[in-house]
Amino acid sequence: MTSAATPSPDTTLAPDSVPSWILEFIALAAIWGASFLFTRISTVAFGPLATAGLRVGIAALVLVPLMLLRGHAGAFAQHWKTVLLVGVTNSAIPFVCFAFALQSISVGLSSILNATVPLFGALIAWMWLGERPGGSRSVGLALGFAGVALLASQKTGVATGQLDIASALGVLACLLACVCYGISASFTRRYLEGVPSLVAATGSQVGATLLLAPLTWWFWPAQTPSSSAWLAAIALGVLCTGAAYILYFRLIANAGPSRALSVTFAIPVFAVIYGVVLLGETVSAWMLGCALVIVLGTSLSTGLWQLPWGPKPQDEQP
Repeated sequence: MTSAATPSPDTTLAPDSVPSWILEFIALAAIWGASFLFTRISTVAFGPLATAGLRVGIAALVLVPLMLLRGHAGAFAQHWKTVLLVGVTNSAIPFVCFAFALQSISVGLSSILNATVPLFGALIAWMWLGERPGGSRSVGLALGFAGVALLASQKTGVATGQLDIASALGVLACLLACVCYGISASFTRRYLEGVPSLVAATGSQVGATLLLAPLTWWFWPAQTPSSSAWLAAIALGVLCTGAAYILYFRLIANAGPSRALSVTFAIPVFAVIYGVVLLGETVSAWMLGCALVIVLGTSLSTGLWQLPWGPKPQDEQP
C-alpha cells in the first residue's frame, strides 16, 4: 500500500541513477503489491486492528534505530508533534481500513482501489491548498472517479440490484483509506516542508503505533495465531512498511515525486498476480477494464501525461 505523502527528499537526483531507480521502482511495486497478500493472511488470524497495530509497531522498531543512526534525532525532536500526527492519516487509519476490507473483497480489487490515491490527493489539494486542476487534470479526475463508480457498482452488486453489504463496506473502507492518504499528502506539503523524509516516515509509524497499541491489546485474538500468520505480520512490518518506506523515499530522491507516485499504477499488477497464483482469485474483464479507466484518469489527474488539447500542466494556474 502506497502513501501519497511526499516530504522533501534527503538527496538530489544523480545523473547516473536512472538504471538504479528503475530497479527500485519495480521492487517497490512488487513489495507494496505483496502487502495486500500479507494483510489478507494476517487478518484472518489477528483481525484488522491487531494486524494494523503489529504492522506499524514492527515498522517503528525497524525505522527508529535507522533514523537515529542517520543523525536525525534533532529533527525528530523539533517536529515530533507534527510527524506523530501525520501517522494517524498516513498509516493507522488506512492500514486498519485495508485490513478490514480484505476480509470481504479480493487482493486484486483492493489494490486497484488503492490506485485512486493520486485522485484523492489531487482533489484534496484543490480543496485544501487551492491547487485547482485545469484542462487534462480535470478530465482525469472525472475519468478516474467514473472508473471507481463503475467498478464499485459491479463488485458490490449495485449494478444488478442485489447489494452485497460486506463487499460494499470493504470497498468503502478502501476508499476511506485512499482519502486519508490524500489528506496526508496535503498535510505533509503544508506542515512538513523541509523535514527529512526518514523523520517523517519514522514519526508516522511511531504515531500510528501509539494510537493503535491499546486497540491491538484489546482486540488481540484469543486463539494463538499460526506461524504463517506471524510471518505475514512480520513481513508486513519489516518489508512492506519499514523497508518499503525507505525505498519509496529513495525513489523520490532519485527519480522525483511524480515518478515515485506513479508506482501506485504498478502495484495492482503485482497484487493481482499474487492473488490469482497464491489465493486462486479470479479477475474479470470488467474489473480489468475499470482498472484501465482508473489508471488512465489518475495519470491524467497527476499530470504524468496530458490530452492534446487544453493548457499544459506547467501552464495551469492554481
